Amino acid sequence: MPESVVAIVGATATGKSSLALAIAEAVGGEIVNADPQQFYRGMDIGTAKVPVSERRGIFHHQIDTLGIREEASVARYQKGARADLESIRARGSAVVVVGGSGLYIRALLDRLDIPPTDPGVRAAIEARVDEEGPGVLHRELMAVDPEAAARIPAQNARRIIRALEVIAITGGPYSATLPRREYVLPTVQIGLRTDRDVLDRRIEERTRRMWDGGLLEETEELVRVGLREGRTARRAVGYAEALRCLDGEITRDEGVTLTAQRTRRLARRQDRWFNPDERVRWIGGAASPGHEAGVVREALRLLGRVEP
Repeated sequence: MPESVVAIVGATATGKSSLALAIAEAVGGEIVNADPQQFYRGMDIGTAKVPVSERRGIFHHQIDTLGIREEASVARYQKGARADLESIRARGSAVVVVGGSGLYIRALLDRLDIPPTDPGVRAAIEARVDEEGPGVLHRELMAVDPEAAARIPAQNARRIIRALEVIAITGGPYSATLPRREYVLPTVQIGLRTDRDVLDRRIEERTRRMWDGGLLEETEELVRVGLREGRTARRAVGYAEALRCLDGEITRDEGVTLTAQRTRRLARRQDRWFNPDERVRWIGGAASPGHEAGVVREALRLLGRVEP
């Protein structure tokens, strides 16, 4: 098995899950998920979660760990995922981490001390976001911590809330708590990068498959078990649009269009997060089944598993 942790990173729809499965199968590994949307039980179609029947017998950690009403937490994830990492290595298996959330990837792989949280402070800031919108609070963040504001998109309400919460609790800048690019364990990060036009087409096709494959019905079922009460889950890409469709605010076709638009914006944000990290070793994303085989060979070559 590789002595280093292997991490498959990059934008959504570049083929990370397929590559992670191929790598784990080749090196005798187990997969640790770093996509917070896949923590939620029942959120399967809209998160492109690999079905159990397609996991090739490879154990997946940090999937289906939360109920739909629970809130995803970087601190909780760091503790649980690092424990998984240690147990996998103790069994003599390789670790393959996969996900497009830069913050969760770095919480697992890099030296990062998670600052405290306060439900009361957070609730007050969340109420302000609902009333005033994230743009107003982003300008407030810019005034007190310009470095953090520069690294957080103005429409990313969750990260803005967290930044202002930490500042209120600690009295110091949120930017001081951001992770350093220093691995906890030796790690090889393999990034998947796809031409923007190709990626946009893949996002459009995948979005339509999700809606045609039952996203609306899945969302309807999740509503019965508390989706509307979930602060994090109900805002997830695809599910937020499906809820609006169920409420009659938008048509199904509008839901598909809006989901694809939000997914494209997400992909751009993910690129902006990962691109500056010089440790990532980039290869082409899987644009077709034939090309996917080449991606697997290139990734294995980077790991010293095949001849260059």
